[in-house]
Order: sequence, then structure tokens, then C-alpha cells
Amino acid sequence: MDLARRAGGQASPASVSEDSLRIAVPVSGGRLCAHFGHCESLLIVETENGQIKRTESKTPPPHEPGVLPNWMSEQGVDVVIAGGMGRRALGLFQEKGIQVVTGAPEMDPEMAVQDYLKGTLVTGQNVCDH
Repeated sequence: MDLARRAGGQASPASVSEDSLRIAVPVSGGRLCAHFGHCESLLIVETENGQIKRTESKTPPPHEPGVLPNWMSEQGVDVVIAGGMGRRALGLFQEKGIQVVTGAPEMDPEMAVQDYLKGTLVTGQNVCDH
């Protein structure tokens, strides 16, 4: 599945209707975390045919270089929706075949996934510069 970025800073899956996805959202204080590596937990959302089927909150392993992309790959994650993520982490996720959407606002994590699935998630700049 290819990530489609559309004009206006919106991100959505290229084809939701046929896909079942595992989408991960970093969470702190019950909201999408602005910095991926500083999250308290990860909300893993299982979707099918563009609908949320199941959610699970998981505690990520300690934040060390390269650990989270490997762990997320082991969890079967297809897409990460984050506020910001460093360049190295972005590259490691790409190597694992995990698509990353950055620049998502701090918001309810399930709402971020719903907006992503509908193609209405408005994204801004990646807030991490390392």
C-alpha cells in the first residue's frame, strides 16, 4: 500500500477499501504525542476495510536508537502516525517497510486514525529536526 499525500497537507492510505492495516500512534497524556520517541505508550489500531476493528495500548521498549522500528515491525505495524520523528528513525522505518506520516497534530489518537482512514488527516511540518 502506498501512502498518498495530497495537496493541503493531507495524508491518507492509497486504497483503504481492500486493506487491513495495523496503525501505531504514539500517545502521551491521552493525546497523540508530538515527539515519537518520547511517548508513554503506543496505541495499536487494527483496521479492516477502512474501519477500526480493535485497539490496544502497548508500552514500548526503552527509547534507544533503532529499537522502536524493530519492535514495531515485530508487532506487525504497517503505518505510524506521529507528530514528529527524527530522520534516522524515519529511515529505519522505511527499511522495515513501515510507512510514516509525520506532522500530525496533538489530538485524540483514535480520531487521528479515523481521519487518516477517511483521507482527512491534516498534517503540518515534522517537528523533529534530529
